[in-house]
Order: sequence, then structure tokens, then C-alpha cells
Amino acid sequence: MLTSATFPAPLATLTDVFMDNRARLRRLAHGIVRSPETADDILQDAWIRLSDAERLGTVQRPFCYCCQVVRNLALDHCRRQSLESSYRCYDVEVETLELPAAASPHKSLQDYEVLCAIDRELSKLPQRTQHAHELYRIQGMTQRQIAEHLGCALGLVNALLGDAARAIEGCRNLMYAD
Repeated sequence: MLTSATFPAPLATLTDVFMDNRARLRRLAHGIVRSPETADDILQDAWIRLSDAERLGTVQRPFCYCCQVVRNLALDHCRRQSLESSYRCYDVEVETLELPAAASPHKSLQDYEVLCAIDRELSKLPQRTQHAHELYRIQGMTQRQIAEHLGCALGLVNALLGDAARAIEGCRNLMYAD
């Protein structure tokens, strides 16, 4: 005779757990973002993520997984709001803003001398090192992109950029001289 101990109970799906615990998940989101409307938006985003995740397979602890998804989305929202608020500028009259003064001839000459010194130091390096430095600093490529571009290992790119940095380290004192 077969008993229920023979067959394990089926695991609840993420969507079932989400719907059964929607109020608890909303309270979790609201506790982080402090806004009922935003908490609802986060639950909507969580629902979409969880419905996508359900196709990947079963989750051993679906309620904990749902809580983690809601928590992560709420924290991401707070981080994004914090970053965006640092860019906002309130109650500023654009017409009254003072523009920075043009660089003095002395400062322009000093900057030019620093650039010449850096150029001299870089010209002493092998062509491959110079090229890697230009790709990294001027074109903004990542080390992985440079490695693909040059057809070499990522560790070699890191070493080439280190060589270039050490070569121009001596120019640092010129940048801060008065």
C-alpha cells in the first residue's frame, strides 16, 4: 500500500506563492521605498521577473526567492532615486549662474607642458604599449576589448597599461605645480 510519504508533495510555483503572499511582499517593498504607489510598481516588476524565472526551473524555497526579488527591486529603486536626485538642481536661476573663467595663459601653458611631458614619456615605450594606452585612455575601450583588438591575452593588456601608467607617473608632480 502506498502512503503519502512515498510521493513528495509538489513544490508550489513562484506565481502561486507570489499571489498567496502578495500583501506581505507589498509590505516588504513599502517598508523599503516608503511609497504605496512605488511599492505597487515594484510588485508589478517582481511579477514579471518571477513569471520569467518560472521557466528556468523549480525553486526550492519559492517564498524566500519572491522576497529576495522584491527586496532587490526595491533597493535598486532607492539607489536609482538617490543617484538621480544628485543630478537634480532646484531653484536655480540659469541666468544668474556664473560661468567659470577662461584658463589663464599661465595655466594653459602649464597644461601644455604637462601634456608634452606625458607625450615624451609615452614615446619612450614600445609601440604596442603606446597603442594599448591610447585605446584605453583616449578611445575608452575596456581591457577585454583591447585584448581582442590587439589579439593578445587580457593579462598582457593589463601589464601594458601598467607599464604606461608607471611611465607617466613622474609627470604627476607637474600637474599640481603652481
